Amino acid sequence: MDTLALDLRVPARSFDVELALEVGAETVALVGPSGAGKTTLLRAIAGLARAHGTIRCGDAVWLDSERRIDRRPEERSIGLVFQEYALFPHLSVERNVAFGARRPVAPLLEQLGIGGLARARPGELSGGERQRVALSRALARDPAVLLLDEPMAALDPHTRARVRAELAELLRELELPTLLVTHDFEDAAALATRVGVLVDGKLRQLATPEELVAAPADGFVASLAGGTLLDGHARASGNGLTEVELGDGTRLYSTESASGPVSVLVYPWEVALAAEAPADSTLNHVRAEAASVVRIANRVRVRVGPLTAEVTAASADRLGLAAGRPLVASFKATATRLLPR
Repeated sequence: MDTLALDLRVPARSFDVELALEVGAETVALVGPSGAGKTTLLRAIAGLARAHGTIRCGDAVWLDSERRIDRRPEERSIGLVFQEYALFPHLSVERNVAFGARRPVAPLLEQLGIGGLARARPGELSGGERQRVALSRALARDPAVLLLDEPMAALDPHTRARVRAELAELLRELELPTLLVTHDFEDAAALATRVGVLVDGKLRQLATPEELVAAPADGFVASLAGGTLLDGHARASGNGLTEVELGDGTRLYSTESASGPVSVLVYPWEVALAAEAPADSTLNHVRAEAASVVRIANRVRVRVGPLTAEVTAASADRLGLAAGRPLVASFKATATRLLPR
């Protein structure tokens, strides 16, 4: 299996997108806010945007600015899935996939579970089915590299989790160098073995999803990974812990060492909710009314004061969670990370 090797600078509207990266038989996700340069980068790799530097796939050189090599898109062995799938509405599924195909279409449709839709048109398909058609068309080119632009963006929340799981399994089976871009860290973590955080065209951090959560490079990475950041002032306490006083006077405790201005990082799944503070070893308690209660599949996200907590739907029902209800959000000192501010 060939390795995709990039060392690029791509001019964008207000900054240059710069990335040096190698992608083997794996999926690497680039995650970041809108306008960070993610799609611009994919277009440059595909030969659809002008770039400077080098792009190699195995022994094939697709771009080498110094040697004045710049292969046309059709000369690059790439399968590209656009954000809105870009299917031809007047063509059947079979003819959409056959457009530019370099391998038999029928077996591919069967492999992706859409063989029975061969004669249907895109307007007759669900979001998940259209995604599989777009993937089939990309794979029909028999590419050496797969590029996915926001593969979940066009799906409704009800469909998203199921299609995400299906896509993750497919990418593992393909074992193609795959680069996907998304603004959703949950999608990136579910689909990729490594995740890079791209901000204003620059790579802030590249690591496994677990490493990004456990040891974010900065507050932005932590926030993108779903964490809540609370600003405060840290000092050593008498019990071997670090005490952080927030702006409203709340005191929190961490097992990490720090002094001076810090950001306290807490992840939603590490916050427990109750009507009263638990009588256990938990040291950190924030008392406030529930500002919002949002259900996401079998989970519920609850905003309590400055914190976001995530609990199961069953726990939310048991607690009778609703906006305006007084709650205590509790989390342990061992789950309280401290970042320089």
